[in-house]
Amino acid sequence: MNHDAPAGQDAAREERLRRWRLVLGASGGSDGTGHELDGTDADMDRTLQALYGSHSGAGGAGGEKGAGRGARRTAGLGGSAPQVARWLGDIRTYFPSSVVQVMQRDAIERLGLSALLLEPETLAALESDVHLVGTLLSLTKAMPETSKETARVVVRKVVEELERKLAARTRVTLIGALDRSAKLHRPRHRDIDWDRTIRANLRNYLPEHRTIVPERLIGYGRASRAVKKEVVLCVDQSGSMAASVVHASVFGAVLASMRSIDTRLVVFDTSVVDLTDALDDPVDVLFGVQLGGGTDINRALAYCQTRISRPSETVLVLISDLCEGGIRGEMLKRVAQLTEAGVRFVTLLALSDEGAPAYDREHAGALAALGVPAFACTPDHFPEVMAAAIEKRPLPMPDT
Repeated sequence: MNHDAPAGQDAAREERLRRWRLVLGASGGSDGTGHELDGTDADMDRTLQALYGSHSGAGGAGGEKGAGRGARRTAGLGGSAPQVARWLGDIRTYFPSSVVQVMQRDAIERLGLSALLLEPETLAALESDVHLVGTLLSLTKAMPETSKETARVVVRKVVEELERKLAARTRVTLIGALDRSAKLHRPRHRDIDWDRTIRANLRNYLPEHRTIVPERLIGYGRASRAVKKEVVLCVDQSGSMAASVVHASVFGAVLASMRSIDTRLVVFDTSVVDLTDALDDPVDVLFGVQLGGGTDINRALAYCQTRISRPSETVLVLISDLCEGGIRGEMLKRVAQLTEAGVRFVTLLALSDEGAPAYDREHAGALAALGVPAFACTPDHFPEVMAAAIEKRPLPMPDT
C-alpha cells in the first residue's frame, strides 16, 4: 500500500492554492483560496499588490475582463520616485528577468509612470531591455541632462548586449556573401568555385570521357578586390517602430565596421535625418532618433535615391509598417525606379522579435506586385536576408 500518495497529493494541492493566491491577490482573505502567505511569498505578494492592487472581478480597472472569475489584481502602484525605485529593486529580487521586464512595461504603459523615467533614481533600478530603450528614446525631448546621462548608461548596456549577440554572426555571414558575389572569370586554382563552374559548363560534357571541359572558370573574388557594396538602411521612426529602430542602429554599426560595405543609415517620420556620421556609436544614433510623428516614406526614399551612386551594387532596406502619410503613387513609382535601376530593394515590416506588427496591407500588396515582398524579420534572421540580397538571390522569407 502506498502511504506517500495522499501526502504528495496534499503538497500538490497546496502548491496550486499558493500559485492561485499569488495570481489572484486578496483583500482581507477574499480571494477564495483560503491560503495564507508568509515569508518570501508574502513579500512577493506585496510587490504584486503594489503594481496591480486587488479588486473584485465585477468592476473597476480591468473588471470587465475579469467578470465572473472572482478576485483579480488590478492597478494600484503609487507615484513617488523613491517608492517606485524601491519597488523596482524588490521585483528584481523575487522574479526572473523576463517577468521583471513584463512588470516594468505594465507599470509604465498601464499606470502612466513614464514621467518617473526622467528620474535618475528610477532609471538606475530598471531591468534593461529593448522595449525600455524604446520608451526612453520617446522621452528624450523632455529628459533633463542629469537623467539623460543615466539613460545613456541604460541604453548602452542593451546595445552592447545586442552587439555581442549579433555582430560576429552578421560579419561571418556577410563576408561569405560578399566573396561569393565577387565572381572572377580567370581565377587562380585555389579561388575556383567548382559548383558554379560545373553548372556553367554542363553543355561541354563529353560522354565518352565522362568529364566536363571547363571552358569558363568561375571563382570567388577576394574581399580586397571585390567592388564595394552599398547598403542603405531607411528606418521608420514612428512610435510603433521603436524596437526596430534599436536593432537597426546596432546592425548599422556592425555593417559600417566592415570595409567592404559602405553603409548609410537614414531615419524618417515626416522629415528625414541622415545618421550615417554617427554610425561608429549606435548609442549616439539612438539619441539622434526622435520617435513619434507621422510617416512620409516617399520623402525618405527620394533622399536615399539621391545618395545612391552605384545602383547595381546597392541594397536598400526599408524598415517600416508602410502606413504612408505621403503620396502613395509617388512612393510606389520611386520603388519601381530604384529596382529598375538595379537596386536590390528589401522591405521589412519590423526588425524585432515580436513578429509582424499592424501594417498597411494594401501598400504591402502593391510592393509585392513590383517584386518587392514585405515581411517581418527577427534580428537572428536578418544576416541571412542581407546575404541573399547581396548575392541577388531569392530572399529567405519566414513562413507565414
